[in-house]
Amino acid sequence: MDEPQGPDSPGEILVRDAPDLSRFEITVDGKLAGFTEYHAPPGRIVFTHTEVDEAYQGQGLAGRLIRAALDGSRRKGLEVTPLCPYVANFIRRHPDYLKLVDEAHRVQLGGT
Repeated sequence: MDEPQGPDSPGEILVRDAPDLSRFEITVDGKLAGFTEYHAPPGRIVFTHTEVDEAYQGQGLAGRLIRAALDGSRRKGLEVTPLCPYVANFIRRHPDYLKLVDEAHRVQLGGT
């Protein structure tokens, strides 16, 4: 799942699923800028850790990365368990993703 950004971007930004590494990656001009790690038991994706390289922080890349990972999970019909604090906070700020979250974590994030 590559997601190129528009012409106003600082460089070519792509997000892709790297299932062999159990993570989604975001690259800028072909260089790894960050990733979010996951486990993928059947029917579910469990996000465990998100990291953006210091050189790329403050550019909104973590948000782009998580949005793409959640959108990909939605397309695959996966239930989301956000153990990573960044992913959990992203979902809190973007409640349209709450319906993807498993029931126990949805309640913790303020959903019903």
